[in-house]
Amino acid sequence: QPVESGGGSVQPGGSLNLSCVITGDTYGRGYVGWFRLAPGKEREWVALTSIGGGASKYYDSVKGRFNASQDNEKNTVFLQMNSLKSEDSGMYFCARRRRTHITYWGQPTSYGYWGQGTQVTVS
Repeated sequence: QPVESGGGSVQPGGSLNLSCVITGDTYGRGYVGWFRLAPGKEREWVALTSIGGGASKYYDSVKGRFNASQDNEKNTVFLQMNSLKSEDSGMYFCARRRRTHITYWGQPTSYGYWGQGTQVTVS
């Protein structure tokens, strides 16, 4: 199961680095998606990382500000968030897809395993 950490409270323009540790499966393939949920809004896809290689993908509103990376020795995916805005606030989740192909990376149903979330507050 994925386990997120790294959330917190920052001022606009600040940075946070979220971590997602993948446990309980064969790390080295598949995908990790990042989603966020803000009060009164639907769950929103933020970024996608292809484990072991491949370009990451980002939601338009975070392109140029967020960067996904991975440490394969630690089975960990990171989401570096810079130039944070108030609209970036929400509960952030990482989600795991073990299959080696993905089409609808923005759809929560494409992922089978979810972390408990980590809160990000920008104000």
